[in-house]
Amino acid sequence: MAVHGFKSQRPVLTKQLVNPALVEHARQRAESVQNRIADRITTFAGSMRFVYLHALWFGCWIGLGVESYPYGLLTMIVSLEAIFLSTFVMISQNRADAKREVLANQQWTMVQEEDGQNQELLALSRQILELTQAVHRATGADLPNEPGAPSSSASGSKHH
Repeated sequence: MAVHGFKSQRPVLTKQLVNPALVEHARQRAESVQNRIADRITTFAGSMRFVYLHALWFGCWIGLGVESYPYGLLTMIVSLEAIFLSTFVMISQNRADAKREVLANQQWTMVQEEDGQNQELLALSRQILELTQAVHRATGADLPNEPGAPSSSASGSKHH
């Protein structure tokens, strides 16, 4: 049953890289065991499963009376975990920066290639214009009006 226009089925989210530069970057990153471990940890730490697991863990720790208030051991464990997780967040940010750099470099290369192609097209257009003007002069045909030039009808008859 749809509610407010949403389907009741859960969407399937797949993360598939399409950009060849990112595919190559991911392949190179996957070659390192350290990178694969860091990627898995950051993926898990950034998930709702991580949040639910911690809520359950803290609830059980306190509810089952593993230690009494002020929960010194729990506080120490959570502090150490926070130190390590902050490191993994920085690793994840570095990974995202590296991806952005790969994309920016690829886009810059593409812009430079397109600029070169545009310069070639402009040169060809100028050559075509020059050849067209030469053909018109050689055949005695009226040249098409150039921007800013007066039209032949506005200047009056050339023959008196």
